Amino acid sequence: MADLKVEVEPREVGLDADRLRRIDSHFARYVDDGRLPGWLAVVSRHGRVAHIAHSGHRDVEAGAPITSDTLYRIYSMTKPITSVAAMMLYEEGAFELKDKVKRYLPAFADTRVYKGGGAGSPQLEPQIDGMRIWHLFTHTSGLSYGFHHAHPVDALYRKHGFEWGSPRGLDTAGTIDAVARLPLVFQPGTSFNYSMSTDVLGRLVEVWSGMGFDDFLRTRIFEPLGMDETTFWVDGDDADRLAALYIPFGEGGRAVRWDEGGSAATRRPEFLSGGGGLVSSAGDYHRFMEMLRRRGELDGVRILGPRTVDYMTSNHLPGGVDLEAFGQSTWAETTFDGVGFGLGFSVLMDPAPYRTIGSAGTYGWGGAASTAFSIDPVEDLTLAFYTQLLPSSTYPIRTQLQQLVHQAIID
Repeated sequence: MADLKVEVEPREVGLDADRLRRIDSHFARYVDDGRLPGWLAVVSRHGRVAHIAHSGHRDVEAGAPITSDTLYRIYSMTKPITSVAAMMLYEEGAFELKDKVKRYLPAFADTRVYKGGGAGSPQLEPQIDGMRIWHLFTHTSGLSYGFHHAHPVDALYRKHGFEWGSPRGLDTAGTIDAVARLPLVFQPGTSFNYSMSTDVLGRLVEVWSGMGFDDFLRTRIFEPLGMDETTFWVDGDDADRLAALYIPFGEGGRAVRWDEGGSAATRRPEFLSGGGGLVSSAGDYHRFMEMLRRRGELDGVRILGPRTVDYMTSNHLPGGVDLEAFGQSTWAETTFDGVGFGLGFSVLMDPAPYRTIGSAGTYGWGGAASTAFSIDPVEDLTLAFYTQLLPSSTYPIRTQLQQLVHQAIID
């Protein structure tokens, strides 16, 4: 188990302890009024953990409190891990970012593009140039999610079993082939749409490596980094440490337990989702973040080259525009003015239009159950937040956390 503990007094790394405690009191109110079941926050600077705070319960009904070893469904915080896995293979020459997806996954050769009409009888057209690997990293592939409820293609995803899950009876290869049979929302490369793109990358990791996706992650990332609690499901004694999943209910948004959705993490999945399938602990994910902060290396183990990490955490949207100018953000709890997207991460280009204090170059992402992380290379700062409230668009947790952490920097 990756040990997670405070390693340094905040003032030794340029942080004010009293100001950091504003994080504690602010998010404690979310628990007090029932909006969150419980939460844990971690702040680290210069590679040393300076603040850990938590409140509430991992399982309200059982009276089990949040602890440092609580396990969480990290959902889309799986995406950066999958993107790192793919770029490890890129460094080995397995593919080029400009390669067409159909070269490795022939099912995408026949994928057509939405042109008009409703979900019942959509008008479709062929791809003009073809989906490329970089489109998958940047969510400019034209793929979608069924839970968006923003486009006729989203309805087709739901009709075919893709909403908060995938069709039963299909393994990873079969699931991605099923996605390829659905139309694209737009021509690849012409817009941003948060989607199953990273799930396709997970399948490509299998194709490029000749290994099962779970085996690749375990042997190439998790074991080398000491992340022995990051898996696609938990069972046995570990299941007791898995936080229950909650959803908001009623006018006050009080969190209510949702076992129907939460139970999926306690059994081996047929489809290994590179976009949202992992369970992890705060300690494990902190080690992954530290590897990124150190530009690809941790404790003498190098996962990626430094220039590769720099490249991944640069804005890759065409023309250098932000997400607001190049797509829709109906899936998120905040707008993305001044925020671009790299190869698996959001990238803050300018904090002024983002309207949240921070540094240009900060990168990170979040998960559907309101988890979030970011890495600020300018301040040499990492922050992470863990809870289990679905969906993440319920409360502006990531921007509130960012402002509360950055106001505590005093050097």
